[in-house]
Amino acid sequence: MSGGMRPAVVEQLGDRIRAARQEQDLSVGALAELSDVSRRMLTQIELGQANPSVATLDRVAAGLGTTFAALMGVGADGPPEGVEVWSTDAGSWSVLLDAVDTDALSVETWKWKLLGEDVYEGGGGIPVPGIMHHVIEGALEIDTGSGAQVIEAGGSGR
Repeated sequence: MSGGMRPAVVEQLGDRIRAARQEQDLSVGALAELSDVSRRMLTQIELGQANPSVATLDRVAAGLGTTFAALMGVGADGPPEGVEVWSTDAGSWSVLLDAVDTDALSVETWKWKLLGEDVYEGGGGIPVPGIMHHVIEGALEIDTGSGAQVIEAGGSGR
């Protein structure tokens, strides 16, 4: 089973993207070119009618000269409890807890809960060396593209 972003998060992101685009005096077409995301998808995102992947939102953020975490409203001014970004009907979820942005990179801290057969397919927005997983309970199987890596409880891996 796969899930998507919660509707309230999608609407909030759409509002933030539209406000950032208008603040920079960009048309939807101009942002589409800058972010390599179609005008139709951008319009649907701004209206809260699309459920975009994190990779797509990362490209939109880059086109706006910001980061995914900043679009989510997480960081220095974000709430300490984070923002629930993704969930499934089975009870799996992900929360963006915190983020720090510098000129060179963006570091994000996430907390995930995956239940049963739920799967998250991230879309390949972040290079693998940039992601570190730590498993608290159970086991996590990661499709590396060249095979599967299993991280057991108490272990960490990339």
